[in-house]
Amino acid sequence: MNLQRIATALALTCGFLAPAVAADEGPWHLQALRQSPEATWGETKDGVQEVFYAGEPCDGHATRIFAYYARPKEGDGPFPGVVLVHGGGGKAFADWARQWADRGYAALAMDLAGRGADGERLADAGPDQDDETKFREFADDELDQTWSYHAVAAVLRGCSLLTSLDEVDAERLGIVGISWGGYLTCIAAGIDDRFKAAVSVYGCGFLAEGSVWQPTLEGLPADGRERWVRNFDPANYLAGVRCPMLFVSGTNDYAYPLDSLQKSYRLVREPVSLSIRVKMPHSHPDGWTPKEIGIFIDGVLKEGRPLASIGPAELRGGRVAARYHSIVPIARAEVHYAVADGPWKKRVWQSASALAARDTVSVELPNLRPLVYYLSITDERGAQVCTPHLFLEE
Repeated sequence: MNLQRIATALALTCGFLAPAVAADEGPWHLQALRQSPEATWGETKDGVQEVFYAGEPCDGHATRIFAYYARPKEGDGPFPGVVLVHGGGGKAFADWARQWADRGYAALAMDLAGRGADGERLADAGPDQDDETKFREFADDELDQTWSYHAVAAVLRGCSLLTSLDEVDAERLGIVGISWGGYLTCIAAGIDDRFKAAVSVYGCGFLAEGSVWQPTLEGLPADGRERWVRNFDPANYLAGVRCPMLFVSGTNDYAYPLDSLQKSYRLVREPVSLSIRVKMPHSHPDGWTPKEIGIFIDGVLKEGRPLASIGPAELRGGRVAARYHSIVPIARAEVHYAVADGPWKKRVWQSASALAARDTVSVELPNLRPLVYYLSITDERGAQVCTPHLFLEE
């Protein structure tokens, strides 16, 4: 067991245990997706190489997926690998792949909207990534023609492409997804045990229960909505995750609210770490910037110094406390709270200092009711982890 597993296992033992829910593998043909796809390699610029690889058939024609590949400048490997999954309005980001290569990883960042390096739709593209395409009506025999089906398949094919390279260590593979990429990460990590570390930024399951897309799903016929949720909501797959997982998000995220996020990470049976920032903006740059992501992946795949662990928070009288463990000294402990009323994205969060002594962080809660709150600790690297949020009604 590596250092990150040891650290995050403490949080799991302290209250992140998931219910015994049967995992699902969904409509994907996993054995075929584990095979290395045909690939055509293009030019290299500033250490990042273009590549096209085969996707799933769509409307009777073959498809291609465009991606950027980057590897560390020095050494022959084998390097740990990371699959980078963008969100809505995103693309294959060369800079994102380059950042991970500079960190010591072989990185693949693919496009999931059927576009090439110039941002234009490919002649042999799969489904587009717009909401109209994502949530269109489909029959049971059309599952393999939907965006979610193609996007998950593209991620797993990208994983297969990475692991086919001699310079990549197939036993040290991670995945990081932002927004819709986090959504896809939850599914991909839940059905493919090749991933040894997973990070979902913003994204989670339960899209029909409070996400920004709930009205869209409610606009579908009942059988169509049930079909989409049954096949493509991450809640059906998170129990299958077989690696440590980090969830990063903001208190007021407009797309994936904290209650859906919490229901999602509670399904994961492996060690879970949380990093919830007050009013964290929702964007690709904001999504790949948090240093917790790299530290977490390093802790699993490179035996780096892991994130701290904390939780759960326990209330005694008016004081809340949680035990923590950290190899790196703690620089700051805080409590974050808001009146638990109204939509999550409109709640006004406040933060206050907490006391971190020995292995426990504690603080008196404010006299606001109903109250939602959580505790966090930040180490000397600036890496923050937190407890699950809790409610106080009276």
